[in-house]
Amino acid sequence: MKFKQLRFANRYGYKLAARIDLPDDGTPHAYAIFAHCFTCTKNLKAVAAINQTLTQDGIAVLRFDFTGLGQSEGDFADTNFTTNVSDIVDAAEFLADQYATPRMLIGHSLGGAAVLQAAVDIPSARAVVTIAAPSRPDHVLKHFSDATEEIETRGEAEVRLAGRPFRIKKQFLENLGADPMTDTIKGLNRALLVLHAPLDDIVGIGNAGEIFQTAKHPKSFVSLDSADHLLTDPDDARYAGGVMAAWCRRYIIGDR
Repeated sequence: MKFKQLRFANRYGYKLAARIDLPDDGTPHAYAIFAHCFTCTKNLKAVAAINQTLTQDGIAVLRFDFTGLGQSEGDFADTNFTTNVSDIVDAAEFLADQYATPRMLIGHSLGGAAVLQAAVDIPSARAVVTIAAPSRPDHVLKHFSDATEEIETRGEAEVRLAGRPFRIKKQFLENLGADPMTDTIKGLNRALLVLHAPLDDIVGIGNAGEIFQTAKHPKSFVSLDSADHLLTDPDDARYAGGVMAAWCRRYIIGDR
């Protein structure tokens, strides 16, 4: 697939590193945005495999690093779920200004919860896809539950996530618990595709059930079978991309 490396400024003035993946031939049928998982980056191999499948079906995908992660500016310790959501909205505005309005939002893990929330402020998005997403943002607290007391007492603590050190501030904890998202999912008013693996040991399959049951139609659920949370097997990632490509034609291609 063809691609371009990009940078855009979010509402706080930070330059975020981005990349747009494009079909090899012709004008894209539609544009999408991909929001990566918690503490990941846009360069996760699963994201690349999914986007390659989508571009083969004529869908261009913008992926970017959230503030303070990857090659983007900013301090991760000063970010939270709300800033992730606003980064997605700012990415949509950039995409609309430089290319076309996004018709689909895709989010992996906490990025999945974030695109559900961001859809409220991206009216052009007619379809939303979540991959291994938690039904509540505060689900990520379990990854550093042993440091919660220190964060509450000292205001911050250094925790290790995916083998790397991250500074977590108290505001991050408070922000995660601010919105259970039930009303957001009920009022989504978009086509929704929920992808989740039954054996996911990071975000349990029950989260997919809660999202699916809370959302209104049109909605679809597809099992990722034996895939792990990060879709480290390229075949699993390509399968997820193929499902998305087939599913979204009804909602984002043409005038349907």
